[in-house]
Amino acid sequence: MLTIPLPAEQHLVLSGVTWQTYVRLLRAFDDRHLRITYDRGALELMTLSPQHERLKHLLALLVVALIEELGWDWAGFGSMTFRRRRRRRGLEPDECFWIAHEPQVRGKDQIDLRVDPPPDLVLEIEVTQSILDRLGIFAALLVPEVWRCNGQTIEVLLLGTAGQYTTSLMSRAFPFLPVNELAAFLNRRATESNATLLREFRAWVREQIAHGWAPPAP
Repeated sequence: MLTIPLPAEQHLVLSGVTWQTYVRLLRAFDDRHLRITYDRGALELMTLSPQHERLKHLLALLVVALIEELGWDWAGFGSMTFRRRRRRRGLEPDECFWIAHEPQVRGKDQIDLRVDPPPDLVLEIEVTQSILDRLGIFAALLVPEVWRCNGQTIEVLLLGTAGQYTTSLMSRAFPFLPVNELAAFLNRRATESNATLLREFRAWVREQIAHGWAPPAP
């Protein structure tokens, strides 16, 4: 197996990498803690720090708690690899969720973006920013919404008709949700346990629902 030691949250970018080599690297690093991004010949290997993984895990837990309190159905495929050979692009999101399109992927263990819809929401943790244009790849894969989190704030990015993302104050998946409130709960991770934080977040969501949050089912 190819071994390339990389410090935490560091990048190695290679150019002139064929699609076949990219696929072989995916297989070689299948059990390694690396993020592999491929964009039309450019390939980036990036290590993931404990901070990155903690933020990813906690934000995903908050999203799942929100969906469950709303009584919605959802499907999650974590950081599965999305790749499209014809577009010569591929990457792993930090987390991905099918919400409005959950019925189309219900019961599936494999996702094929040639026939299946893209996830309704992708989470991107950016403790260290990727050198390659990951947003451009998500746009090429028609992912409608990306949340970028740097540990302090959550930026909502929506895909427009021109095929580019723009920052929005409102989530498309959760149009009633003040995303800054979600970020505020995430920022309490330094003083509260995960269990306490999730209990308090669930209680907050229930309070919003009781006071008039009446979101329709997706």
